[in-house]
Amino acid sequence: YRPKSGRFAGVGDKVLRRTRSALADRLHRIAPPGPVLDVGAGDGTLVNAFVRLGREAVGLEPHASGPHIRNAEVEEVDGKWSAVIFWHSLEHLRQPARALSHAAALLSPGGTLVVAVPNATSLQARLFGDRWLALDLPRHLVHLSPTALVSKIEALGLRVERVSYLRGGQVAFGWVHGLVGTLPGHPDLYDVIRRSEARQAAQSPALRLYALGAAVVALPFALAATAVEVAARSGGTIYVEARREPVQGEPR
Repeated sequence: YRPKSGRFAGVGDKVLRRTRSALADRLHRIAPPGPVLDVGAGDGTLVNAFVRLGREAVGLEPHASGPHIRNAEVEEVDGKWSAVIFWHSLEHLRQPARALSHAAALLSPGGTLVVAVPNATSLQARLFGDRWLALDLPRHLVHLSPTALVSKIEALGLRVERVSYLRGGQVAFGWVHGLVGTLPGHPDLYDVIRRSEARQAAQSPALRLYALGAAVVALPFALAATAVEVAARSGGTIYVEARREPVQGEPR
């Protein structure tokens, strides 16, 4: 799923590092001073981006290692954190509600909770069904609606400050992937763009060329569909930022 050599072929891993750096820059600006916890840190790309900014950061990931990575569940973590991030990791957890509850308790006053997950009620999810990119069975164990996610976060006493149907990533690619998957042979574009050691199945050069060519043709249609989906607040992912407000008498 994520070999040490990297997940994607070509410039894919560079794009991934750049987008994670942009996310770290934003959260570094809006979060109060203190350490950051990345739940489901993968290969540590986001954690390393925070460290480069001079911010203490720890990632939780059972299948990775590194100076800033721990093999632990979020419920095993204590202390106070300026931000807790679930970047496309909550859908991998068997008990996401419990994980969110514990994460909220870890936030320091003014601390920020960030969650990005696939949107199970999105237009692309309904259109592509079993071929929806973010269905990703059996790795994704739960699929959430925006209403359920936001309601749970608010029930934890956090103030939701931002909801985006675009910032969570994978929206346009979800459309490209889905459109390519409807073609004869049902090519899996996500598998095609991955490194050979990260693929679920072998991909012949002819199949890869076929899928990549189809993706180029599908891109304008995917961008148009993305614009419609986001405008309808039904994008392929949902991104939420929420803040823990200090209680009366609690230091900021």
